Amino acid sequence: MRPRLQVTGLSRHFDGLYVTHNVSLDLDEGARHALIGPNGAGKTTLVNLISGALAPDAGRIVLDGDDVTGLDQAARVKRGLVRTFQINQLFPRLPVLDNVALAVAERRGESRRLLAAPRRGRETVDEALALMDRLRLTADALKPVNELPYGRQRLVEIAIALALEPRVLLLDEPAAGVPSAESHIILDALAGLDPSIAILIIEHDMDVVFRFADRVSVLVQGSILVEGSPDEIAAHHGVREVYLGEVGHG
Repeated sequence: MRPRLQVTGLSRHFDGLYVTHNVSLDLDEGARHALIGPNGAGKTTLVNLISGALAPDAGRIVLDGDDVTGLDQAARVKRGLVRTFQINQLFPRLPVLDNVALAVAERRGESRRLLAAPRRGRETVDEALALMDRLRLTADALKPVNELPYGRQRLVEIAIALALEPRVLLLDEPAAGVPSAESHIILDALAGLDPSIAILIIEHDMDVVFRFADRVSVLVQGSILVEGSPDEIAAHHGVREVYLGEVGHG
C-alpha cells in the first residue's frame, strides 16, 4: 500500500546550519504517528516544511502519490494536507461557531460572503455545527473563543482543521498549554476522528504521546535518531539519554 504522506530526504539550513537534515518519514492511511525530541530539535521546522510554510533545500514531499514539494501552503491544504499550530490561530473575539463556519466556507469558496454575514448559508452552518458536535463543542457555539478554557480552544482549532477535510493532519503540540489533568480532552477528541485520516502529532507531553501513537519518531538536531513502537522508544537507551532523561530532570 502506498503511503498517504511520504517525506524523503528533507533538508533545510539557515546560515549554513542544518535545522532539518535528510529526514524521511512515511504515514500510511490511518497512521497515528508522533514526532518527539528535545527543545531545539527542529520539530516545528519540519512541520513547516511538510505543510509548505517553508521551502526545503532538498528532498521531496509526496501526498497520495503526487509530488507537492513545489506547492504553497494553501495548495497543499486544498489537497488535504492540513496543520494546526503550537500557538493557536483563532479569531479570539468571534464565537466558536463563526470560527468553524469560516473554515467550512473557506473550503467551499464562500469565505467572503460569510465574512459579510457569518450566519448566512444554512449548509455551511450545519456542517460547522456537526463538526462541533463531534468535538463536544456545541454548548460553546455562541461563546467568543477567548472566553473558553485553553484546552477547549485547542479543540476549536482541531474542529477548524477538520473543516478543511484533511487526509493528513499535522498537529503541532495540541496539548500545549493544556493542564495535564485535562489532556484527556484532546486525546478523546483525537480518538473520535475519522480513522482513515493519517495524523502526525508533535508533542512534548510523553503521556499524550504514548497514549496516542502507534509509531514514534525521535528527532535530534534536525535528524531522525530512531523510529519504532511506543514500547521500543521508551526502552531505547539513546532516547532516554537525549529526551526522556531531559524530561525526567525537568
